[in-house]
Amino acid sequence: MTNDQLVAFLSRYRDMNFLKSHGRDNARFIRKQGLDRLFLECDAHMWRLGDRRIPEGIAVDGGSDWFLLNRKFVEYVTFSTDDLVTKMKQFYSYTLLPAESFFHTVLENSPHCDTMVDNNLRITNWNRKLGCKCQYKHIVDWCGCSPNDFKPQDFHRFQQTARPTFFARKFEAVVNQEIIGQLDYYLYGNYPAGTPGLRSYWENVYDEPDGIHSLSDVTLTLYHSFSRLGLRRAELLLHDAGENSCRYYPMGHPASVHLYFLADRFQGFLIKHHATNLAVSKLETLETWVMPKKVFKIASPPSDFGRLQFSEVGTDWDAKERLFRNFGGLLGPMDEPVGMQKWGKGPNVTVTVVWVDPVNIIAATYDILIESTAEFTHYKPPLNLPLRPGVWTVKILHHWVPVAETKFLVAPLTFSNRQPIKLGH
Repeated sequence: MTNDQLVAFLSRYRDMNFLKSHGRDNARFIRKQGLDRLFLECDAHMWRLGDRRIPEGIAVDGGSDWFLLNRKFVEYVTFSTDDLVTKMKQFYSYTLLPAESFFHTVLENSPHCDTMVDNNLRITNWNRKLGCKCQYKHIVDWCGCSPNDFKPQDFHRFQQTARPTFFARKFEAVVNQEIIGQLDYYLYGNYPAGTPGLRSYWENVYDEPDGIHSLSDVTLTLYHSFSRLGLRRAELLLHDAGENSCRYYPMGHPASVHLYFLADRFQGFLIKHHATNLAVSKLETLETWVMPKKVFKIASPPSDFGRLQFSEVGTDWDAKERLFRNFGGLLGPMDEPVGMQKWGKGPNVTVTVVWVDPVNIIAATYDILIESTAEFTHYKPPLNLPLRPGVWTVKILHHWVPVAETKFLVAPLTFSNRQPIKLGH
């Protein structure tokens, strides 16, 4: 709905507070949220310290941490020194997800309790089969759930809302932009014919003001490499055009880097970089588009094993959205790569996965049982670090007959702690 509709709705109900309650039995909610445990955040990690008692005489509630609160209640929570607010602030200071329960509990136990509406005016795309995979264990001593991004197959959910709805989550253009376009069309009609860039998406991942200390040695190494590839290509193209005097000398670090997507597929990196054109002694700014190579290959001749659809290697595997967050698979010698396979339906089978390093030494081999309903499998083999720089191969075999292979690059570093590595004399 439009912003004007939201203003009109909230003006009509300005005395109310809109929060979504979990709607299940309270004891289960307390357990699932870890409210009966003591948590403390330290060194970017949420530590579970032990058990604790829920305060007596308090009706504990909670649910979504997205809500709309009116001014009266916000002022009460902010400025009141009464027992309820003071004690609840203290209790929730040592809670894993305080915003998912603090406001519900204070509101329902306060003089404002009759202002609660059990609706936070939004749709959340829960898919607990995918969203409850303990994917945050590295930062928190607890297993929670996280909603999924909307995709075109979820569109019916926007059309089936019985209650007032103004917001929805999650949307993420690097995962799926098509659904955002569909929703725009549904709400406002089609874009004018010939509108450019409707299926394109650019995401800035680095800009000069960020400073190179925001980059890892791996990304800095590869961004420089991409810039050099661009300069070499520019020289070759100009030579072919008869411009033989063209020579470029790279200057400084890359100026900006964007991820580029078209029709929800990653198309590569756009690197903006500076170079001196030696023919005219002039500083120029160029942009290089670096596209990923297709590296997944079905065995030839093809095996009679038909379940494997795709295989890829990378880091930052997102088990919820089922993609690698390290777009482009930029890997260095100290990374710990994950092998992912996508499967079609079929009988239970066992396949063998073999990791081969750049000098043809087998670095890891293991079997995976693929159940009949499995769609994705992923595994991080215990490889010895540092990884040997160069092109690695991951082979998938069924009864030791090759099914497919994929390749990935481990880049040698040219930077250490963002300083160029100099050759020793």
